[in-house]
Amino acid sequence: MTVRTSRPGRLLLGGLLTLTTALAGPVATASPAAAAPTGTPASSGPLAAAFDTAATRYDVPRDLLMALGYAESRLDPEAGTPSAAGGYGIMHLASNTQVHTLEEAAGLTRLTPTVLRAEPAANILGAAAVLRSYADQTGLTAAARDDVNGWYAPVARYGGATDPSVARLYADTVYDLLRTGFTSARGEAVAARPVAPRRGGLERAAVLGGIGTLSTDYGPAAWAPASTSNYTVASRPGSHPVNRVVIHMTQGSYAGSISWFQNPAAKVSAHYTFRSSDGAVTQSVREKDIAHHAGNWTYNTRSIGIEHEGYVDNPAWFTDAMYRASAALTRSLTTRYGIPRDRAHIIGHVEVPGATHTDPGPNWNWTYYLQLVNGVTGIGSGTVNTESANLNVRSGPGASYPIVGSVADGATVSVYCQAVGSTVTGPYGTTSIWNRIGTNRYVSDAFVLTGYDGYIPNVPRC
Repeated sequence: MTVRTSRPGRLLLGGLLTLTTALAGPVATASPAAAAPTGTPASSGPLAAAFDTAATRYDVPRDLLMALGYAESRLDPEAGTPSAAGGYGIMHLASNTQVHTLEEAAGLTRLTPTVLRAEPAANILGAAAVLRSYADQTGLTAAARDDVNGWYAPVARYGGATDPSVARLYADTVYDLLRTGFTSARGEAVAARPVAPRRGGLERAAVLGGIGTLSTDYGPAAWAPASTSNYTVASRPGSHPVNRVVIHMTQGSYAGSISWFQNPAAKVSAHYTFRSSDGAVTQSVREKDIAHHAGNWTYNTRSIGIEHEGYVDNPAWFTDAMYRASAALTRSLTTRYGIPRDRAHIIGHVEVPGATHTDPGPNWNWTYYLQLVNGVTGIGSGTVNTESANLNVRSGPGASYPIVGSVADGATVSVYCQAVGSTVTGPYGTTSIWNRIGTNRYVSDAFVLTGYDGYIPNVPRC
């Protein structure tokens, strides 16, 4: 998929908010609920003011706006170049043959497409304007705008899907984030709250495992077929034996990518797409058919293409749930087609001859993934013992990595893989082993009682 190859210069959000205030037109009258639900503290982080301003200006619930942005980009303010579907920025304002939220935002805010694409606060403001426009068109009254559950139809429309089940998947993703709460890497947060979205006509849209019906090729997958313009009907293996698996990143959201494959103008597809949050998988092209995913016809005819939700340059998307679910599929594929489980046959898009893409990029952990594909799939556990205060959690396997959190003394942690890092002395001796307990979250094994002296058997090496 399309890869972000450069980043725009970072802009001061305060100055940009002054710009958007001057250009965006009259301010809508907002109730307190539009900015934040009762009892929910204001979010912190560099983008919080931008969300507050956009929510107030267009009378859109702030947390709903943040959840939509988190679903699209994990609130990454450095999203500059377009996604695979022609979407820009934190809020994925899109410009393609099917979705025109970028142009709509320009008309509503009187900001130029260039500003809306590149400047984070303008991008957020544009999305709020589009959502409010959709709400007005559905007849959502001023009083009803206070209730986040009434915004389901505008959110579903914002995603741009034409298939009702994919539209529901998109909107449900946003409401699930409101239900569970979330915190971005930069500190913007939304607290969990009960939600009961009013789905209207989409209530009847079948959603099984996320999409309509189940795949007949791979049991865990849902089935949402790509447009026939985006793949070639075939009868593989036949004269085209499948001998490779090609790993991609979507450069966009899960539901958005599935919807893009259904757009006849896309001219691209993949056999399978995985969701970051929980490893859910949807199939869009039958394995017997040729997906247009590798940019090389010979490789297309002889490979299975697997997309993974997220962006090459943001490691927050690379979750253990997605790694493990994807590896299970690749293990199944290699068994069925007799493909060797090595790096010569399980490759990245970047390794396809003539490739102009860089996915899955430097954040993809090939060592870990191949271990999972080859059956090293165990998850260990341990009990934290600091003998005093909380234990620092770091972003990498070493004391020099930034602190990204902490775990309490006596807490039980899951160990997804183990890595060699800096040497640390703790209650369980001196060791250079570090335990990965989450996405980019590591603690020294010197402070974790696992029941083993050293590496845990059958737990992968990071």
